[in-house]
Amino acid sequence: MFCISPSVAIPDDEIELSAIRAQGSGGQNVNKVSSAIHLRFDIHASSLPEFYKQRLLDRNDQRISKEGVIIIKAQQFRTQEKNREDALSRLLELIKDATKTLPPRRPTKPTKGSQKRRMDSKSQRGKIKALRGRVDD
Repeated sequence: MFCISPSVAIPDDEIELSAIRAQGSGGQNVNKVSSAIHLRFDIHASSLPEFYKQRLLDRNDQRISKEGVIIIKAQQFRTQEKNREDALSRLLELIKDATKTLPPRRPTKPTKGSQKRRMDSKSQRGKIKALRGRVDD
């Protein structure tokens, strides 16, 4: 059981973990040991509440495919156990980030002083540029 919050948990059978060979340098260890972990989590088929599913599917994240499957590849560590923990923690972080709601933005207006300073600097700049013209005798 993979706990997200006190009321929400994901059963282990919904998370598909498979060991694959890691990419990159590492000598013979990379060629013969399957230490990387490939995690797949189907959002549509999961037992997550509908709110969680919708928020995850609305995210613009490259780890979520068009079919609604989260794919995470963990190959940072040399051991399979650490990579498995890393993949699961990244899945947990992704799901928790999707449920955070930001407060609505309140539009603000520039102050009178900042508007005046802006206009003064623009007119000053215009005067400098006007002085660059041709000089008549």
